Parts: sequence; C-alpha cells; structure tokens
Amino acid sequence: MHTAQERPRVGWIGTGRMGFRLAARLLDAGHDVAVFNRTRAKAEPLAERGATVVDRPADLADRDVVFTMVSASSDLETVTTGPGGVLTSPNAAPGVLVDSSTVSTQMSALVRKAAAGRGTGFLAAPVSGNPKVVAAGKLTVAVSGSREVFDRVEPLLALLGRGVTYVGEDEVARLVKIAHNVFLGVVTQSLAEITVLAEKGGVSRAAFLEFLNDSVMGSVYTRYKSPALVNLDLTPTFTMPLLRKDFDLGLAAARGLEVPMPLAAATAQLVASAIGAGHVEEDFAALILEQARNSGVTLEAQDVPVDDGLSPHM
Repeated sequence: MHTAQERPRVGWIGTGRMGFRLAARLLDAGHDVAVFNRTRAKAEPLAERGATVVDRPADLADRDVVFTMVSASSDLETVTTGPGGVLTSPNAAPGVLVDSSTVSTQMSALVRKAAAGRGTGFLAAPVSGNPKVVAAGKLTVAVSGSREVFDRVEPLLALLGRGVTYVGEDEVARLVKIAHNVFLGVVTQSLAEITVLAEKGGVSRAAFLEFLNDSVMGSVYTRYKSPALVNLDLTPTFTMPLLRKDFDLGLAAARGLEVPMPLAAATAQLVASAIGAGHVEEDFAALILEQARNSGVTLEAQDVPVDDGLSPHM
C-alpha cells in the first residue's frame, strides 16, 4: 500500500509536446494529477487517462507538488505570480513547486523568492530530452534547490526518465541546462560540417554516419540525430529560435563569469544566419541545409532506414 505521503497529489502546468508526455507518465504511474494549459484543448486528452483539467493555475494551489513546463521566462512568471497564478491563491499554496522550463536564472530566483514567501519549496529542474526521448524512458533531469526538498520529491522526479541529478543549491541547474544546450548546438553544427564534407567528397551521408556512430566518436545523440540528417526529416523536436534563445543565455552567462566561448559564439552566429534564411519552423537539424548551401552542395533525402538508437527494434 502507498501512503498519501509516498503518493503526492500532483499539479501540472503546461501540456505542450513535452509536458503532455511527462504528465502522462505520472498518470500511468498511478498518481492523482490535475493539469492546466493555456489552450485547454491540449490538456483535454489527459482527462481520458484520469487527469483533472482545471481552468486556472490557482486551482492547483492545494496540490502537494506542482510542476511547471512552459516556453519562456515571462510564461513562468504569469502562471506562478501573475493573476490567477499558482502562488496567488489566498487559501492554499503548493508544498513544492518544480519548474522544468528553460528560463533565465533571474526569473528562477524571483519565482523561488515568491514561493518561499508562501512557504512553498522551489526546485529548478530543467530536463534533457524531447518527446521521443521521453517515450523511450531516457529523459534526464538536473535539479537545484534545497537538498531536503529534493530528497522529498526525488521519487516523483525519477518517474519522468532514467536520470535525476542533484547539482546544487539555488539556480545552478539553470546553468547546467544552458551549458547542455550550447553543447547541443555546437555538436550539431560540427556534425553538419563533417557530414557535408564527406558528402561533397563522394561519401553517402548514411554510410558516413553509420561509420561515425559505430566509432568511439559516436554517441547516443549522434545516432539519434542521424535519421534527420540522412533523410532530411525536419519534423521539429527543437527549433532554431529556441536554440538561439539558449545560446543568448549561455553567452550572457559566459560574459558574466568571464569565460571565453569562441566555438559557442561562432555557432550562435550560424544559428542566427539559419534563422535569417527562414529556418524557423523546422528542427534545428536544418543547420545541415545551411552548411550544404554554403558549400555549394544540394542535399537530397536518401530515403533509407537509419537506426536512431531509441526506437524499439522489430
């Protein structure tokens, strides 16, 4: 039997591509979950899995743990301390607020302070992954804040994926996530460059990436991104404007901490160039299209099966 303490009542704010699937994981694990989304229709399908859909974030104020997963710093402010925000109910406040958005350290600190004023613990818990990674159970989470609050909700966080890492006090998890996403951009640009080099020299992208992925330089990520690079399926997992936002945050942090980041700065300009060329809706793997254009190469989809390392094998 589970006691109420072991199985906290959960609130979830933000049921976009990621939030929807993560809230579903908590429902599938048997938790009582109530959800809010600005566009209610996006949250409604969770009701079929047993979720309660509410009209305002404030309607989640009586929950033990409330997760937020929204698009930007301003959205986090709105759903927490704005009108009808989860921290504004006069009668109740959540026990713990866990924010899994990618937002600025400054906004995170403001919300932490507002939560403390209501007696609510606050954890910054940005995630690494996308909907397919969530489905494969391979999401990872970096968490910062009070160690005591972290220990209390770690079992709940563990349901979201395979790895939960406590990285320190206050807002340091934000820096961990921003550093992660800067690396994501730099690696993807580098991968685009060497793949176009191989192609222009007469090697098929599929063959080159198969070799790379089987070598010591291959990784879970290079394998996962290979189908997009080979078959030019640019269905978005993460868009170029979102990547640019993270580069802006990363380079601002680097200036503040006096850390030179020449590779990141160069990649940020290439991302900006890709956005200027119109690559705003597709996946950021479209960096390979810009690299090809700058190299005088016209890429065509190779239309061959490529193992992404995440899909279940037949």
